[in-house]
Amino acid sequence: MDALHSLALGFQVASSPLNLFYCLIGVSLGTLIGILPGVGPLLTIAMLIPLTFGMPPESSVIMLAGIYYGASYGGSTAAILVNLPGEPSSVVTCIDGHQMARQGRGGAALAIAAIGSFVAGSIGTALIVLCAPILQQWVINFSPADYASLIFMALIATATLVQGSVLNGIGMALLGVLIGLVGMDPMTGSSRFTFGSLELMDGIDFVVVAIGVFAIAEIVQTLDEKENRPGEVAATGSIWPSLADLKASWLPILRGTGIGALFGILPGTGPTISSIAAYFFERRIARDPSRFGRGAIEGVAAAESANNAAAQTGFIPTMTMGIPGSATMAMLLGALMMNGVNPGPNMINQRPELFWGLIASMWIGNLMLLILNLPLVGMWVKILSVPYRWLFPAILVFSALGLYSLNLRAFDLYLMLGFGVGAYLLARLRCEPVPFIIGIILGPMLEEHFRRAMVISHGDPGVFVTSWLSLLFLVLSVLIVLLMAPRKRLRAEAAAI
Repeated sequence: MDALHSLALGFQVASSPLNLFYCLIGVSLGTLIGILPGVGPLLTIAMLIPLTFGMPPESSVIMLAGIYYGASYGGSTAAILVNLPGEPSSVVTCIDGHQMARQGRGGAALAIAAIGSFVAGSIGTALIVLCAPILQQWVINFSPADYASLIFMALIATATLVQGSVLNGIGMALLGVLIGLVGMDPMTGSSRFTFGSLELMDGIDFVVVAIGVFAIAEIVQTLDEKENRPGEVAATGSIWPSLADLKASWLPILRGTGIGALFGILPGTGPTISSIAAYFFERRIARDPSRFGRGAIEGVAAAESANNAAAQTGFIPTMTMGIPGSATMAMLLGALMMNGVNPGPNMINQRPELFWGLIASMWIGNLMLLILNLPLVGMWVKILSVPYRWLFPAILVFSALGLYSLNLRAFDLYLMLGFGVGAYLLARLRCEPVPFIIGIILGPMLEEHFRRAMVISHGDPGVFVTSWLSLLFLVLSVLIVLLMAPRKRLRAEAAAI
C-alpha cells in the first residue's frame, strides 16, 4: 500500500463516529490534565488503561494518544496566564508567556502557543508518515543480535539521559528488567522470582506497576510537598495575534518543530528537554537576547512548538521498533500489548488499520485542540481553582476500582500499594521512575532476542560483535555513558556549590 492509500485507510478508521468521539474525549481530557498541577498524562493513562479492555484497539490507542499530546497543549494555558506549568514541558513557557500576560498580551501568547502547537503537531505527524515505513523496512531485517543490542542501547540511553546520576538511572533500568522477568520462563516453563506465590506465576501485570508508580507514588509525593496554589489569573486581552507577532514567530515555530522532532525520536528526552533546548537555542541566536525573560514571543513559539513536535515524533520508535522513548510512550506500548497488539517492525503490515488510523487521528486531534484551546480558554482557567485535596481521593478510588475490575484479585491492590510506596521512597533518593518503567517493557523483549541470538550462534557471545550493526549499537551505548557521566557529575558539583 502506498502512502496515499494508507492515509485514506487511516482517515476512514479515524473518522468513524466512535473513534471521533474517543479522539475528542482524549484531547479534551489531555487539555484538562495539562492545566491541572499534580495531574499528568502518565497518571491519567495509568488510571484509564483498565477501561480500554473491551474497547477496540484503534479506539483505545486514539484516546490514550490524544491524552498525551493534548496535555502539551493544556500546559501552556496555566503557564501563560497563572505562571503555573501544569506540565514539566511548559516550564520554559512561563518565562516569557507570563510576562506577556502581565503586559496585557496573554491572548496573543495563547494564540501563538496554539498555532505553534498545531503546526508542530501537524508536521510531526507528517514525519511519522514519511519516516515510519522506511524505518520499519530497515528494522524488519535486523537479526536477533542486532535487535538485542538496539534494545540494550535504548535502555542505556534512557537511564543516562534522565535527571539524576547515571548510576541511579542504570540501577532503576535493571530493577525494571528484573520485575519484567517475574513469572514463568517462556522457553523452559519454570518459575522465576515468584517466591512460591501462585499469583506471580503469570508475571506482574503492567497496569499494577503503572498505577502504583504514577498514581499512588505521585499523589503521596504531591501531598508531601507544599500545595501549588494558582496565583492571580492574568487578563487574556485579544486572542488574535498581530501581524508583527506572526512575523516574529513563524521562524521560531519552524526551528522549534525541527528541534522537537529530533528530540522526540531520541530515547530519554521527550517534550521537556526539547522545549528547553528550543528556548535556549532561540535566545542564543536572537539579535537582542536581553528581550528573553521580559515577554519575547519567540520564546513562547519555540518552546510550545518543540514540545508538541516531540510528543508526535515519539511515536516513531514506539510503533515501528517497539521501543518507547519516554515513560508515557512505555505506558502506551504497554496498553497496546495488553490489548493483544505487538508494536514493532511487523505492526504496519499486520495492523495497518490501527497504525494509519492513529496517524490520521493525530491530525484530527490537533485540529480539535486548536478549536478547544482558544475559544474556551476562560473555562479551562477556572478549572485551576479546584483544590488538589479534592482530586486525589477520586484518583485513588478510580485507580483501585479500575485495577480490581481487571482480574478481581485483591492481591493486585496489595502489589499496587507496594509499588507505590517503593516508588515514593526511591523518588526521595532521587531515582527517576522513567528507566524503571521502560525496563519493565523492554526487559522481556531484550531477553527474548538475546536468547534467540545465543541459540542461533550455539552459545557463542561473539555473535554480538561479529554483526557490524550490533557492534555499532554496543559502541554507541558505551559512548553515551562515557559522555553523559562526566557532564552529570560536573552539573551536580556545580549545584552543590
